[in-house]
Amino acid sequence: MPQIQSQKKRVLTNNKRNLVVSARKSAIKTAMKAVFAAVEAKDKEAAQLAYNVASSKLDKAVVKGIHHKNFAKRHKSRLSRAVNSIA
Repeated sequence: MPQIQSQKKRVLTNNKRNLVVSARKSAIKTAMKAVFAAVEAKDKEAAQLAYNVASSKLDKAVVKGIHHKNFAKRHKSRLSRAVNSIA
């Protein structure tokens, strides 16, 4: 446990940031699962809407520094391939 006052404050702010980042990561995973669920159900419109939401969340995560840009590109590519696979 830290003894210095500024270190104690830093522990508190780190815990707050950790909660925010964890929530954002969880929201991204949920959005991606929604895309795959719509693809599984062969619902093109719902899949496209879910893809737009997931894509937006991934882009925001890159801007906020939560994920690397290649992470977002890789997952957006994966999601778009899944959506486009619906004939």
